[in-house]
Amino acid sequence: MPGKHTVEKIGGTSMSRFGELMENILIGGRSGDELYNRLFVVSAYGGITNLLLENKKTGEPGIYGKFAQGSNDWEGKLEETRDEMIKYNRSYESIGLDQQLADDFVNERIEGIRVCLRDLMRLRTFGHFSAKDYLPATREFLSALGEAHSAFNSVEILKKHNVNAVFVDLTGWKETEFYSMEEAIDHAIKDLDFSKCMPIVTGYVKCAGGIMNRFNRGYSEITFSKLAVVSDAREGIIHKEFHLCTADPKLVGEENVRTIGNTNFDIADQLADMDMEAIHSKASKEMELKNIPIRIKNAFEPDHPGTLISRDYVSPEPRVDMICGRSDMLAIEVFDPEMVGAVGYDYRLLANLAKYNIDYIAKNTNANTITHYVSEKAKKVEDCVEEIRNSFPGSKVSTRRVAVVAVIGSNMKIPGFLSRAANALARADINVLALDQCMRQVNMQFVIDRKEFESAQIALHGEFV
Repeated sequence: MPGKHTVEKIGGTSMSRFGELMENILIGGRSGDELYNRLFVVSAYGGITNLLLENKKTGEPGIYGKFAQGSNDWEGKLEETRDEMIKYNRSYESIGLDQQLADDFVNERIEGIRVCLRDLMRLRTFGHFSAKDYLPATREFLSALGEAHSAFNSVEILKKHNVNAVFVDLTGWKETEFYSMEEAIDHAIKDLDFSKCMPIVTGYVKCAGGIMNRFNRGYSEITFSKLAVVSDAREGIIHKEFHLCTADPKLVGEENVRTIGNTNFDIADQLADMDMEAIHSKASKEMELKNIPIRIKNAFEPDHPGTLISRDYVSPEPRVDMICGRSDMLAIEVFDPEMVGAVGYDYRLLANLAKYNIDYIAKNTNANTITHYVSEKAKKVEDCVEEIRNSFPGSKVSTRRVAVVAVIGSNMKIPGFLSRAANALARADINVLALDQCMRQVNMQFVIDRKEFESAQIALHGEFV
């Protein structure tokens, strides 16, 4: 039988508005027993992980980026990170954060990191230590600092508001042993009575193999999922700064979108493929298998039920759940007259993508042409294209920067959906370069010119929603 508790995840932007979180989610109008049977997984405050690692959007190096380059500037970045963390501490003084306690926590961990990185700097001057041996571990323990800071502060603030909050530090600070994720989580929560306390859990977990190494910066949702499965939660809840809507409200207008009330894990996977993650695709799998539903809620509209993602839901009426897309796609087209009837051609072509760890979002084929649509941001994509040219010297390999717009829904298996979508794009004078739809008919993908990315979404949303 599932437990009585929920496991809830709060993102970094929301964490930066902690006073509002207390009013909306953590405390609100609750008192006594109503406060408990809820476990919260927290991310680092907004911008902190960018300083610790690198800026997610611009690529500007943080502490890790500078250290990995061999630059001594990492110490300056370390101080910049300390200053930003102390600023966050100051911003929560009015809601009860003990400034001395919070600052001591930051300073102790910052100084520990400084000592460790200086030791590594000395070690690598001997020339017998390869960067690949110590950089992954460096990235791991730097990542951990952000969540440890936000979780520690959260607990101290909640205590001042008469909440029995418990700091569940999964970062393994100064611990020498390694466990699997499941073992680390189980060890940390096994003695807690969820009905009498509110665990605040770090989004980072120190574990064998490294959580950052395996999942990169989506790791906090992996922690959320593992915690829900290990603790046998009745429901997982992800608090975001927005509702999961039928389209981007900034693009089509807030008055025109509607919140998606229910959907299923299959549709969540389709959204993840389009970079519209309701939840990290790897995080949702174990919850799906254990039949733990996931609810996506707006952190600042606590009374709204949000979107419930469950295993077996299918819309009772044919409808489109969401219009979304990606404008960062690169079409890699291979044209080869020798392809016709050649067994294993596509297999050999895919080997090149696999070699460079590049996955594709969509694919088109005909007698002598195969086109894969990959993220333009994928590392070494240019090297991959050159490898394809060398592997197939008789072919013509070309690339084109495109966008993909998708029409997604749990029940679109009726005649006319594809026709309506194509006609809506035609009326908007948008040329469809290619399209892709599987027989399961939950996702229609239209490849278009990038300059028409926004207008295509507006046209499709106007047609279906």
